[in-house]
Amino acid sequence: MNLLIVVDMQNDFIDGVLGTKEAQTILPRVIEKIKSWDGKVLYTMDTHNADYLDTQEGRNLPVEHCIKGTQGWNIQEDIAKLIKTQPIEKLSFGSSKLGDILLELDDKDKINSITFIGLCTDICVISNAMIAKAYLSEVPIIVDASCCAGITPNSHKQALEAMKVCQIMIKD
Repeated sequence: MNLLIVVDMQNDFIDGVLGTKEAQTILPRVIEKIKSWDGKVLYTMDTHNADYLDTQEGRNLPVEHCIKGTQGWNIQEDIAKLIKTQPIEKLSFGSSKLGDILLELDDKDKINSITFIGLCTDICVISNAMIAKAYLSEVPIIVDASCCAGITPNSHKQALEAMKVCQIMIKD
């Protein structure tokens, strides 16, 4: 089985409080990739509570975003229409729950590859790609850079370079 993981394609990261033009630019490619994917697709959702500003992340990034139940927390509507599995809510950049799910899926139906797309390359994509690499070290982990965007174009490139060093394949 080939697995596609769509990371945090939520309104706040696309055109909301933390949105970027790069995130808006990749949106049509992300939608096309999901529609044409031959395999299983999983989705993650950055999820925070009303006390976000009192958390470590909130103190370091004092911009309320992806507060559960808000419009900004929702997955972008065109992508949401394509979802067939319950998204994985994650309370931090990376999700150990995702790692556990990957092990379960691999146990049921051998995973041949895992491809990551989404936002933000330099925070949540890299974190979850590294978790996948740690949980399933022999499964090829791929990041489709054309369907990812970072906080800045430069941090996007830096994250891609860091993942290459960790033997994550980068597809342009």
